[in-house]
Amino acid sequence: MSSGDGATQKGAGAPASSSKAGRNLPAAIGVGVGLGALVICVLLFAPTAWVAVVAVAIAVATWEVTKRLRQGGISVPFVPLLIGGQAIVWLTWPYGVRGAFTAFGVTVVVCMIWRLLSQGLDRRPENYTRDIAITVLVAAWLPLFASFGTLLVFAEHGGGRVLCLMIGVVCSDVGGYAAGVLFGKHPMVPAISPKKSWEGFVGSLVVGTIGGILTVTFILDAAPWIGAVLGIVLVLSSTLGDLVESQIKRDLGIKDMGTLLPGHGGIMDRLDSALPSAVATWLVLGALL
Repeated sequence: MSSGDGATQKGAGAPASSSKAGRNLPAAIGVGVGLGALVICVLLFAPTAWVAVVAVAIAVATWEVTKRLRQGGISVPFVPLLIGGQAIVWLTWPYGVRGAFTAFGVTVVVCMIWRLLSQGLDRRPENYTRDIAITVLVAAWLPLFASFGTLLVFAEHGGGRVLCLMIGVVCSDVGGYAAGVLFGKHPMVPAISPKKSWEGFVGSLVVGTIGGILTVTFILDAAPWIGAVLGIVLVLSSTLGDLVESQIKRDLGIKDMGTLLPGHGGIMDRLDSALPSAVATWLVLGALL
């Protein structure tokens, strides 16, 4: 999920109903509540179905990202990325980390061959090194990072661990949004994300840390200091994830990766912070619980 005072990218103006932070706030709230309700229902009543939710989200995000990259003149192989991404996510169910990384390796090899031969045997592929490097980035950024989110659900109190991840990211987002709108005056990284402020980051840090303490304490029945560590780490990973996607969109000259979610953009615009945060949550809770 994106940080609330993120950048408005070049080449697309904000709609008239947008808030100071660049969102259609009523639509954003409605979509956010709907997605949150879906996540909670799945984790409470059918935790293993979380794998299917992640798989669908990653399939859509892969389509959004590859479409935007191709519009920018970057040829990434969609079919092997889509199929390989599904394998990366789904193989965490029987095989855990080993399944995810094995599928990732196979996906990269297939993509290399696919791109090499995409123009036939009689033509030399153009920009091959660039395109393959970006393809590997996409395979890691989307399905591999997402697989850590599915790995969480198979651990002890797995549904609770995923809730800690999602609530922590939302707390970071809401804290950053509120503080950025109310107090934001000092740009954090104006060259990448002009609307992201230091005041917003402090808001993310405060609300995210409180959210981490409360979720870990009451959902996982663990020590509050573990929640504080998780909250701080999630704020950092969420902020960096948002900045990475902001820079990629700035390179491509676009505002959003897609238009599927009113007030939010595309699925990828909701996952930018959650994907690196899934890795961070798996590491922190795996090490401290």
